[in-house]
Amino acid sequence: MTEATVQARPGGRSARVRVAVHRAVGELLAEEPAEALTIPAIAARAGVHATTVYRRWGSVAQLLGDVATSRFSGDVVVPDTGSLAEDLERWMGDVATDLADPDVLALMRATIGSGPDGGSACTADRHSQLGAIIERERDRGGDVPSVEGAVDALLGPLYYRAIFGGEPASSEWARGLVATLLAANQA
Repeated sequence: MTEATVQARPGGRSARVRVAVHRAVGELLAEEPAEALTIPAIAARAGVHATTVYRRWGSVAQLLGDVATSRFSGDVVVPDTGSLAEDLERWMGDVATDLADPDVLALMRATIGSGPDGGSACTADRHSQLGAIIERERDRGGDVPSVEGAVDALLGPLYYRAIFGGEPASSEWARGLVATLLAANQA
């Protein structure tokens, strides 16, 4: 599918279909294992014809990527306290809280399992937010870790626990990762 084919138009019937299909995906993931997701089941739940879903998204993997990108874009606010440590601690607490939601975990696991682009659909906005926090501190003249190093030290353990662990990390544990990152950056 071309990029233009996958893009949703901003309003009207197209927007209503997108909302209904996204909602149907969320509902089905809450009720059944990800393997049970099919275009016909999603279309039936959304009240649209399966060809509408195939035409717009092409596959379950592309649909999950769109749902995840939509869900994980802008849902966590990037704080600006004037302190890198405080910004990162608040942000990590919010991300950990988000990842503790069972519906979020079901969507992440399904999206990651759907294909090679699934992981980036779940993390791209988080990388961007983390980069913005670090760049802002750099602009203030602060000593900052690299964005890649911060992703590895903060998001890596947090996402690993959420996706593969028995239960997601607490906000307190997530905020503790910030102290470890900043101490390593000072060494």
